[in-house]
Amino acid sequence: MSEQRTKFYRFLSDFNRLKWGIAVKALLTGAVAGLITVLYRLLIEHGTAFAVACYAYFREHPVFLIPWTLGATIAGLLVAWLVKLEPSAAGSGIPQVEGAVLLGMELKWRSVLAVRFVAGGLCGLFGLSLGREGPSIQIGAAGAKAVSGLLGRSKVEENYLITGGAAAGLAAAFNAPLSGVIFALEEVHRNFSPAIMLTATAASLVADFVSKYFFGLTPELHFTQIPQMPIHMYFWMLPLGALTGVVGSLLNRALLAAGPLYGKLLPARWRPAAVMLLSIPCGLFLPLTLGGGRDLIEFAQTATGGISLLLVLLAVKFLFTCASFGSGVPGGIFMPILAVGTLTGSIFGIACVEMGLFPAQYIPDFAVCAMTAAMAAAVKAPITAILLTVEMTGTLVHMLPVAACAFAALLVSDLMKVEPIYEALLNRSVAKERKAETAPAPEGKDLMEIPVELGCCAAGRRIDEIGWPAGTLIVSLLRGNRDIIPRGETTLLPGDYLVVLYPQGQEKEVRAAVTDLCHEKF
Repeated sequence: MSEQRTKFYRFLSDFNRLKWGIAVKALLTGAVAGLITVLYRLLIEHGTAFAVACYAYFREHPVFLIPWTLGATIAGLLVAWLVKLEPSAAGSGIPQVEGAVLLGMELKWRSVLAVRFVAGGLCGLFGLSLGREGPSIQIGAAGAKAVSGLLGRSKVEENYLITGGAAAGLAAAFNAPLSGVIFALEEVHRNFSPAIMLTATAASLVADFVSKYFFGLTPELHFTQIPQMPIHMYFWMLPLGALTGVVGSLLNRALLAAGPLYGKLLPARWRPAAVMLLSIPCGLFLPLTLGGGRDLIEFAQTATGGISLLLVLLAVKFLFTCASFGSGVPGGIFMPILAVGTLTGSIFGIACVEMGLFPAQYIPDFAVCAMTAAMAAAVKAPITAILLTVEMTGTLVHMLPVAACAFAALLVSDLMKVEPIYEALLNRSVAKERKAETAPAPEGKDLMEIPVELGCCAAGRRIDEIGWPAGTLIVSLLRGNRDIIPRGETTLLPGDYLVVLYPQGQEKEVRAAVTDLCHEKF
């Protein structure tokens, strides 16, 4: 055993060289992930634009609704067949990436890419209320898995590159490289790791360059001039955050409930077709509710529609998003959540203006702040939400009110005991995975890195007091810049990074058990 430990200590002494080696490979990962994400983004944008144009034509020529309805039904059945072939390509894609990185779940990059492009393109073509960010993250991760298959040397390196690919996917989807990096730390890994940050940064910057080459330097959301709010108006961020926190929390619960509700009402093969048909009245009467919601966001922040119209758009977008996502088709929810938040902020702002509480010129500020707050409440990733809003709108001057509104919404979400939506979806996937039989483990050993979070079972306890999975060995403990040789009497502290040696082929079981020990308990 001592020789084995010496071997791995020698490996760990070269950790910096390994870290920078992965960062170099992350540059290629970012280029690959950025390119395929750009292709997916173009596919979805042109598909939604085509749907809007078609529905405008159908309002003048309703006879063409007959073949369109038939086409929607056939497309829905085709999407259901594709999702059955590759179930991990259904839904957002973010829980699947988290499962691959944190729990060792399999990421079949070839079939995932094929289903994402074909089925996702069909959903965009008929205007379903879905975003491109979750699929883009999984597409980026799939591209990273392909690169890792060519250049990767170990499972640890593969996980780093997949994380970098996921960050690159988000960066390319929204021209938001900082958000991609923070997403990798806050949502995927839920901790700060220098190696993860370096890999995600390298991949995100390259992917952002690729995205800007195709789409230009203009921010994703072309907001009108947003005035800087005077400091005395920051008080309004608290009631606005509270209201948006309630809306975001309700959307979180409705999205999670939509799938089981579909299961009670329709067989799986008919669910995509049902929501395809539902998109027809939405496209005919409220075309702004189609697609992710970028046009709806830009319309809402101008506050030109009046409260009545905005309330109708809010209700339809809310329900249409739940119906689209709950059907199990490939598509994300970031952008629809942002659209719901923007509508909520505009409605709140118009109501306050009509009561004479502040000038109408500040309504766009309330729309921007509520957009962030809705995502913070529904996804429970406030830092990513704040940075994403800053990068998508191209302005930094509103960061303080945006942050205040986001954390007020997060507080309301916590008070309502809302579970992070991607964590809840991941738990569902894990429950399904456990029903499958596990293959015999091959011989050999591998390494994984696990952080010790504040509030977890392992924090404050000695290593020999903790029930580690059988066959595992804590071979290194990284505390800040120090590499500590762990002993049985070593006490673990929050913020420590454990390098765990485990039998090959048992990553899924070992990672789940160790994560449960080192994961924060709410």
